[in-house]
Amino acid sequence: MQYSVEISLFAATVTAGIGVMALWREPRSFVHRVFAAGMVLFALDAGISGLANLGPSADEFLYWRRFQFLLASFVPALWLLFSVSFARINYPEQISRWKWVLIPSLVLPVTLVILFSDGFFAGPPIPVETSMQFLRIGWSGYLWHLLWIILAVMILMNLERTFRHATGHMRWQTKFMFLGIGGIFAVHLFTDSQTVLFNGVNTGLDIVEIGALLVGDILILLSLFRGKPLSIGIQLSHQFLYSSLTLLIVGVYFIAVGVVSWLSIRFGWIGNIHVTIFLIFLAMIGMAVILLSDRLRMKRKRFISRHFKRPQYDYQKIWEGFTTRTTSVTQTRDLSDIIVKMVSETLEILSVSIWLVDEKQERLTFGGSTVFTDNQVAELKLFGQGSTCLIQAMAAQTMPVDLLGIEDDWAADLKRIHAFKDTKESRIRYCVPLNAAGQLIGIMTLSEKVFYEPLSFEESELVKNIADQAAAGLLNMRLSEQLRQAKELEAFQSMSAFFMHDLKNLASKLSLVTQNLPVYMDNPEFRADALRTISQSVDKINAMSSRLSLLSQKLEVVFKETSVHELIEATVADVKNYAKVTVSLNLEPVPPLWIDREQIRKVIENLLLNASDALGQAGEIAVSTSHKDNRVEISVRDNGRGISREFIEKSLFRPFQTTKKQGMGIGLYHCKTIVEAHGGRIEVESEEGRGTTFKVLLPVK
Repeated sequence: MQYSVEISLFAATVTAGIGVMALWREPRSFVHRVFAAGMVLFALDAGISGLANLGPSADEFLYWRRFQFLLASFVPALWLLFSVSFARINYPEQISRWKWVLIPSLVLPVTLVILFSDGFFAGPPIPVETSMQFLRIGWSGYLWHLLWIILAVMILMNLERTFRHATGHMRWQTKFMFLGIGGIFAVHLFTDSQTVLFNGVNTGLDIVEIGALLVGDILILLSLFRGKPLSIGIQLSHQFLYSSLTLLIVGVYFIAVGVVSWLSIRFGWIGNIHVTIFLIFLAMIGMAVILLSDRLRMKRKRFISRHFKRPQYDYQKIWEGFTTRTTSVTQTRDLSDIIVKMVSETLEILSVSIWLVDEKQERLTFGGSTVFTDNQVAELKLFGQGSTCLIQAMAAQTMPVDLLGIEDDWAADLKRIHAFKDTKESRIRYCVPLNAAGQLIGIMTLSEKVFYEPLSFEESELVKNIADQAAAGLLNMRLSEQLRQAKELEAFQSMSAFFMHDLKNLASKLSLVTQNLPVYMDNPEFRADALRTISQSVDKINAMSSRLSLLSQKLEVVFKETSVHELIEATVADVKNYAKVTVSLNLEPVPPLWIDREQIRKVIENLLLNASDALGQAGEIAVSTSHKDNRVEISVRDNGRGISREFIEKSLFRPFQTTKKQGMGIGLYHCKTIVEAHGGRIEVESEEGRGTTFKVLLPVK
């Protein structure tokens, strides 16, 4: 017993020391604080576990155990908070999403220990062996351990998801951190499942937890000595899908332990089942370390290439993966992130970064990296004056440039910047130009390979081909962005032309009024006419402002059951008050719709006004309704001048595109937006000289 107490106190000291060391590195970092608090809780749990065994009486032993479970109640919530914030760039957003899980994960275990303490244990401890006792648990103790199991699985799955997104140098830094924390919770998962299975706590399993804690401490220390794993930032993709290995590993672990337990009972040749279980845990940790090794993956590729006469790289798979990943990408940053991850995974290079060249070929900006985060790049004085020299040097290159032995200013500046990362695996060895259409789009920097070997001729050619494809994609995105900006400028110019034309006319009218005002001020008819002109001008300015505001307003739709016929009849009556038109109604029976009455009224009103503007001397408008295919159709037809086929195909429903002399091209665009917000669509049929029919199709609930 004394031996287990000493091991427990030693593990507690080491664990607390790791937490303090992490906090000392970055005392203001939220993630560092959470990690340090979690390690301190692990340390207290281990220490109290050892002290409980020194209790001279059963009551004192239960007191320390109850206190241990109270402290352990805070562990899953704290580490779940760590798992959703560790290495996450947007960790405040992640915490907000998980708040309704984090709060119960803290409240429920603490409540079960404090408020329902009478039901936690179901009797005094029962001696099993010299150094082991068995504590029967009650209903609250059973629920407490069941909660621990569920939360442990959630923590492991969150950590796995983060690790799956890490690539290159980030993956290299954090691998042992994930293995250490994951191993600790994997053993807790086993011990708690044993408690739930046998309705009691076997204190002999304490030594298994202490051993796992020490192994986890060693792995975490390895990760901390590799760099700053708690300071990295990873942007998790919403489209990143995978089958979780956590559940698979948990299942394999339980099966292995079950088989060993059965063999122990059946044959009796296993002396200490707990030692055997701990050895299984060590074997699984070792297997995970081997399987996650970058060097092992490289050796496997070389072995297959050398002994089975296959190329080291599957080029078809590489290009298929590149095409699949980049097909739907629309942002330069997303494309850069995909490229650096692909190069890092393919060539087993830990540090890959892309720096984009501006259009004037003078400055470099950050594209994406497996090493740097946005915050770290902001702290750097990106290349300083050396960026121009680097751009000029790389503009004349077509192949990857090995910096080893180059002493030019731009090379020295580049090495100095990347010395920000003080590990060998992150230092820059190669610069790769990203050329497309005869210009330098960017520069890709690569570190040493896993075995610190130079790139082979085959690998240099592969990197060049990837760089060419990447440059073409980045150039296309740059051109698309320029085209979008040109279209926005064209739309703004068109809008300005309409607006200025109407304002100029109004200004002319108001100018005439002000010029004649001193002469005819005493004339009552002139004053009345002047007031009418000013009032009409103000109304027109307000109307123009209202139309323009439709483009910037966020459309809010409030659905209510509405009679379509009543809505149409009311809208037609309103339009007739200020537009002298003839409107005939042919309203077939249709079911009521769940729609926003005011928004759909705007659609019908706008279609009626457009039809009125298109009519000649003897024109008429016909409004009809029908119900078919679970949709209600509202049709507005006129016999006016019609719309050309070319305008319908290329310009209709687009903002600032119109056939009316005084129109602004906003009304139909807004109508389409409203109808689509209701899950419907708007169609048009027209023939020049013979009229137009607009059909609004709205779904029936």
